[in-house]
Amino acid sequence: MKLFDYARTSRVSDAVGLVAGHPDGAFIGGGTELTNLMKDGVLAPDLVVDVGALALADIGVRKGQLLIGATARMGDVAEHPVVRERFPVISEALLASASPQVRNRATIGGNLMQRTRCWYYRDVGSACNKREPGSGCPAIGGQNRWHAIHGGSDHCIAVHPSDLAVSLTALDATVLTLGPDGRRSIPIGDFYRLPGSTPDQETALRHGELITAVEIPESGPAAGSRYLKLRDRATFEFAVVSVAAALTQAGGVVTDVRLAFGGIATRPWRSAGAEEALLGHPLTQATIAAAGRALVDGAQPREHNAFKVELVQRALADILEDLGGRK
Repeated sequence: MKLFDYARTSRVSDAVGLVAGHPDGAFIGGGTELTNLMKDGVLAPDLVVDVGALALADIGVRKGQLLIGATARMGDVAEHPVVRERFPVISEALLASASPQVRNRATIGGNLMQRTRCWYYRDVGSACNKREPGSGCPAIGGQNRWHAIHGGSDHCIAVHPSDLAVSLTALDATVLTLGPDGRRSIPIGDFYRLPGSTPDQETALRHGELITAVEIPESGPAAGSRYLKLRDRATFEFAVVSVAAALTQAGGVVTDVRLAFGGIATRPWRSAGAEEALLGHPLTQATIAAAGRALVDGAQPREHNAFKVELVQRALADILEDLGGRK
């Protein structure tokens, strides 16, 4: 097993400088993700910089934005009264994630940076373009029940795992970072990359760049939001299909709507077509069905995951009927 150096600092700039100075350096927060990947031989950083002690754990609203610090614990964010009351989709997504023990340890920044649960990626005996570019993607012709029906390529069809990222995508969040070149604000829609021919490049982050916080605009849709997760068991399981929905209605008509999906795509999946099918219309069975058809338009199911095409439409219908009432 490759040995590595360990460093701990209380200064954000020092943490960034340390990782930036090591080509194989990595940040670690709660340790619930990176340590497992290191034990399995998937990742082998030469330097691990512990950012858990950084003063980046604030949770609160300022200037119409909910600010969640990167080192805030998942459990603390999920139970925070402002999050529960004014951004319920975030609370529900976090409470549907992992287990209470993991939520009490794992950080928001770490959650956003977690790697796919594709078993080919996590099995070092298998080929995987994410782990070893150019080696192939056995999931395309292999066991692909968990894999993507949207956003895949000939190089990768692995599903993005984060429930939180799906909820943030529905709320048009912004990821705040600090890197060797200074601070950046990255819209969540630009943060995660499609695999294309470079599936090993999963995010817009540069080497040494650290997530410091997430900002979410406070809005009517945020207050009227829900998260629905369908999975194979009740706890400590990743989504087969999930839906984050945020909407407002006036006079029985949808006036604003944001929809994002997990378990079906290589990154958190925003469906403009499904939103357009609902905007300006009442939430009737007909409009909900139209939104579902728009959602799966262009889907590319594989041998073992074709069931997701129908399942995600049913999940969307359930959450919209819950938000708007059956018509």
